[in-house]
Amino acid sequence: MAAKLGGQGGGRFDLGQNSDINVTPFVDVMLVLLIIFMVAIPAATVSIKLDLPPAIPPPPGTKVKEPVLINLQQGGAMFIGDQSTSLDNLIPDLTRKLAQNDPATPPLQQRVYIRADKSVRYGDFMAVMNTLQGNGFYQVALINEELS
Repeated sequence: MAAKLGGQGGGRFDLGQNSDINVTPFVDVMLVLLIIFMVAIPAATVSIKLDLPPAIPPPPGTKVKEPVLINLQQGGAMFIGDQSTSLDNLIPDLTRKLAQNDPATPPLQQRVYIRADKSVRYGDFMAVMNTLQGNGFYQVALINEELS
């Protein structure tokens, strides 16, 4: 009995060339990495400590300022609070309303809130945003209300 250990030929014991990919080492490495991340991530989130100040409500009798809202409705109707306005009169009306709301703070430094119906066209909304930004109102917040 003799075995051919190398060389050319297509004998009985020729194994040929193996072109299959052995994925076992890959799976082993991925499982080890998965275990490492599963152990490391909870430790990283727990180690962050913040010293947050307590929430203190305003003292009784203190008047809380109502925010100034710009309401956009379908069809282009626009309101500052309850007062109707248009895109052309937005800045003078808004400046007047902000001056009434907080006379001590300049109108350009006060926050303005915008609330729009879901049916308002995007172009109408952006026209209001561009008008505000073009006139120096950079503290603009958007109101999002969840549907019940």
